[in-house]
Amino acid sequence: MSLASSSAHPKVGLILTGGGARAAYQVGVLQAIAAMLPKGSRNPFPVICGTSAGAINAASLAGSARSFHEGVDGLVSVWENAHVSQVYRSDPIGVLGNSARWLASLLFGGLGKYSAVSLLDNSPFTQLLQHNVPLHAIQKNIQSGALYALGITAWGYTSSQSVTFYQGADAISPWKRSSRLGIASRIGIEHLVASSAIPFLFPAIKLNREYFGDGSMRQYAPISPALHLGAERVMVIGVRKADDTPPDRIKVEGYPPPAQIAGHVMGSIFLDNLDVDLERLQRMNNTIQLVPEDRLHCNDSPLRRVESLLISPSRELSEMAEQHAHSLPRTIRLFYRAVGAMNRDGSALLSYLLFEESFCRALIELGYQDTMPRSKEILQFLGFDTTD
Repeated sequence: MSLASSSAHPKVGLILTGGGARAAYQVGVLQAIAAMLPKGSRNPFPVICGTSAGAINAASLAGSARSFHEGVDGLVSVWENAHVSQVYRSDPIGVLGNSARWLASLLFGGLGKYSAVSLLDNSPFTQLLQHNVPLHAIQKNIQSGALYALGITAWGYTSSQSVTFYQGADAISPWKRSSRLGIASRIGIEHLVASSAIPFLFPAIKLNREYFGDGSMRQYAPISPALHLGAERVMVIGVRKADDTPPDRIKVEGYPPPAQIAGHVMGSIFLDNLDVDLERLQRMNNTIQLVPEDRLHCNDSPLRRVESLLISPSRELSEMAEQHAHSLPRTIRLFYRAVGAMNRDGSALLSYLLFEESFCRALIELGYQDTMPRSKEILQFLGFDTTD
């Protein structure tokens, strides 16, 4: 198949959702898209938005926008060689000591300078980002036209607002909607760490005047930031298998372990709002189709269709996590076994925290295999004319 550049490429927005270690699946999808494009191609996504772990992938692509293949190769290299110890401390002192201080802080109302503000110590994460995310190149890429905007979303604990910090073209204006707003910023490591700060597990980060946590929390409209930043259509890479089949009703013998409950909580944080927002977008598109063309542009905010394309796993990632649980460091295995995360009922939680190369490589391969058969559909969505 050969590619011909369309006369007018649409401004495609890429939305990378949260999901902890599951974000390795996104890298496999991106690797497949890179394989579809000519070597040396610029980034095909002028607008890139990321939340939580998706924010890391988004910032890496934005920093490498002038060479999409190099950016994807860099992501593949990081995720294929991932280890838990690069994200949070996995040594006995780091795990048990930090957890004990955190529990003691809860019980006794703080321990002064010895207090821990989270269950896990993610101090290695900052160093990983500093070495692998080329944030310094983002502004150059915007000025050269290789990138239009990057948006990173985090949740403000004091304001209870979903805040998208964006770095982009001068034509972009800040926005304010109910419980969500966009603020022009110079994206730094601190924005990525804040967006990835899973509640209770990792510490919140202070940005400007308040503390921020994981951007997936109460993110009612995950597609919205890309549209505010100028996207004309959106590609969403999800991290959950699309399945409309209701679960089997089975008899439960015992009380659910903490890990099973935590897994459902994580699923609610990371995944549920995306499905709702995609449904809302489709309903709006269907409604716009019923409006006469001359009526769509008769006010200051003209209505327009926004095409969307979702790529999501063909397998249950929690089931895959079970197969790779043995790759975790011994201390972490013991820690997760204590809360039930090493059992089948707790595998959903495990899939968010299993930052180990065997699991991440399996997710990358799955993302690649899920995406390649859709090459013609994806290239047309990106604005390429495809001929056999």
